Amino acid sequence: MRYLTILLITFLSIQSSNAQIHEIGIFAGGSNFIGDVGATNYIAPNQLAIGGVYKWNRSPRHSYRVSLTFTELEGIDKDSDDPGRIIRGYEFNNQIIEISAGMEFTFFDFDLHNGGNVSTPYLYTGVSFTKYDNYFFSGGEIRSEDTTSKTFGIPMVLGYKTSISNKLILALEVGARYTFTDEIDGSVPDTKENIETLSFGNVNNNDWYTFTGITLTYTFGRNPCYCNY
Repeated sequence: MRYLTILLITFLSIQSSNAQIHEIGIFAGGSNFIGDVGATNYIAPNQLAIGGVYKWNRSPRHSYRVSLTFTELEGIDKDSDDPGRIIRGYEFNNQIIEISAGMEFTFFDFDLHNGGNVSTPYLYTGVSFTKYDNYFFSGGEIRSEDTTSKTFGIPMVLGYKTSISNKLILALEVGARYTFTDEIDGSVPDTKENIETLSFGNVNNNDWYTFTGITLTYTFGRNPCYCNY
C-alpha cells in the first residue's frame, strides 16, 4: 500500500509539473466585408461581432487557439467610392458563424508566471470554417434561397496583448479572413437558377471579411514546464 501511495503521488506530481496554462474569454468588436458589393475598405467595422476564444499556451512564444464568432456581414454599394457600385445600388446582409483553429505566435516571451506585467505583439493564423446564408440578385433586388452554405478560409491576425492582472489578459487585434468562396455577397450564388446570368463582379476574386476588436481572457492552470521549442 505504501508503494502504491508513493507511485500515485509521483504520478500526480509529474502531471502537475507538466500542466499548461489555459485562457478562456470573449471577443467583442466589429466586422466588415470586402467583395463585389459594398465598400472596399480593408478595415472599416460596420457590424457587431461577438464570440468566445480559448488558448492553450504551449510555450512563452506560441499558443494553440480556438474561437467561435458570430456576426452579420453587410455590403452597401452606396457606401463605396466606386462610381459604378454607387449607381448599381446593391446591398446585402448575411449572418455568419465562424469557427477558427490555429496557432498564435508572440514577438516576445509572454510568460504569465514571471510575477509582473507582460505584453507583446502577436500573429495568429490557421484555418477557419464559416457558415453563411445563400442570396442572389435578380432584377436589382436581393433574393434569399432560404439555404446555407459553408466554406473554409485562412485567418491572418495581428494583435497586441497585455496582462492587466495576474488572471486577466486584454488584447486588441485586427484579423482578415480570406475565404474559398465568392458566394457570401451573392455575386456567384449557390442557387438552382442560371448562375451565368446571375453572376456579376470579378469572379476571379474570392470574398474577404475582417474582424476588429478586443479579447478579454481569464487564465487558469498551474505554472507550466515549457518546452524549448
